[in-house]
Amino acid sequence: MTLGGHLIELRKRITRAAIGILLGAIVGWMLSEPVLDALRVPIGNIAQAQGRASELNFTTISEAFDLRMQIAVTVGVVISSPIWLYQIWAFFMPGLARREKQFAIAFVASAVPLFLAGCSAGWFVLPNMVALLTSFAPEDSAAIISAKGYYDFVLKLVVAIGIAFVLPVFLVLLNFAGVLSATSILGSWRIAIVVVIIFTAVATPAADVMSMFMLAVPMILLYFVAGFIAWIHDRRARKAADRIDQELAGLR
Repeated sequence: MTLGGHLIELRKRITRAAIGILLGAIVGWMLSEPVLDALRVPIGNIAQAQGRASELNFTTISEAFDLRMQIAVTVGVVISSPIWLYQIWAFFMPGLARREKQFAIAFVASAVPLFLAGCSAGWFVLPNMVALLTSFAPEDSAAIISAKGYYDFVLKLVVAIGIAFVLPVFLVLLNFAGVLSATSILGSWRIAIVVVIIFTAVATPAADVMSMFMLAVPMILLYFVAGFIAWIHDRRARKAADRIDQELAGLR
């Protein structure tokens, strides 16, 4: 495929992904009220446990509308994840061999549950983060929190951890596309572990390390699973190349 063909294909995939996210955002708008109620629970429970008053405030006239739009888009990204993840895979698919496509289909199919699992993990560590950060307030004080600031913090945390869980899928896709080798992936394991630990430490600044541990271990395991799949792919590619070289040598 020519460069122009790749650009046309990329535009088509981006358009379809955007339409999927837009449709998901419409559903997200209808679900914004229960989502708001669910996101309000952690800070309410923590404030009650600490004997504090807690209020979420809208500081501008348009903030409530802006917040609902933000929630709608975020929910749309989550709901439409099967669509935009498929569009990413479909963009790389034409350059893959038949067997590679089978591996790609199997692994990309796991991207959706991985993304949802990551979002669930973000929701799991949220109460600990809120508890720690609000504990710095003086005793007998009320936490008057900007609603948009709070929800922006929560939504970014949940989506960021969801995306982090999907990163191994992209490592495999880049390997199948010939951009990254298994040696490059596995050779950087020390750096990857340090990055994961830093990420989980920032995402789970709780007094106990259990939340950090429960978040870091699956991410590290997923990284090594991606490296192992890339290693299998590279090994088979080398064997196929050696076999072709031997056949060509026999014809000389």
